[in-house]
Amino acid sequence: MMNRSLSTLLLALCLGPALALAPGAAPAAELAVIVSARSNISMLSADQVAEIFLFQTNRFPNGSEVVPIDQDLGSPLRDEFYSKVTHRTPALVKAHWARLIFTGRGQPPAEVDGNAAMRRMIAENPGMIGYVERTALDPSVRAVLIVR
Repeated sequence: MMNRSLSTLLLALCLGPALALAPGAAPAAELAVIVSARSNISMLSADQVAEIFLFQTNRFPNGSEVVPIDQDLGSPLRDEFYSKVTHRTPALVKAHWARLIFTGRGQPPAEVDGNAAMRRMIAENPGMIGYVERTALDPSVRAVLIVR
C-alpha cells in the first residue's frame, strides 16, 4: 500500500495538466509591443523595450524620441508585460518609479484603459510605444516585439 504523501503526489501529477486546461485557467496571453504603422521602427529587442519603459532611454535606436504608454495600473496585462520584459514584479516597478520621481529624474508613463485605447493612442502618435494582447493587433499598429 502506498503512503499518503506519495499517493497525493501521483494524484497531483495526473490531475495537474487537466486542471491547467480547465475553464477559468486561461493561459497567459501573448503580448505585442506596438508602434504606429506610420513609424519607421520595425523591430526592437526586449532589452531595448525595457530601457524605454524604465526611462533608461527616451529614444528609439534610430535616434527619434519615444514616449512609452502603459496599460492601467493593476491590469494583469501590465503586470505580465513588466514581468516578462523587465523581469520585475509590480512592487519592484513601483519602487523604481518612486526613486525616479523622488530624485526628479522622471515620471512614469501615461496610462490608458485597455487594448483598444492603447491601439488608438499608439496608431495616432508615431513617436509612442505601448503593448497589447497579440489578438488585439490591427493594421493601424505594427508589432515590434512579440512577448510569449
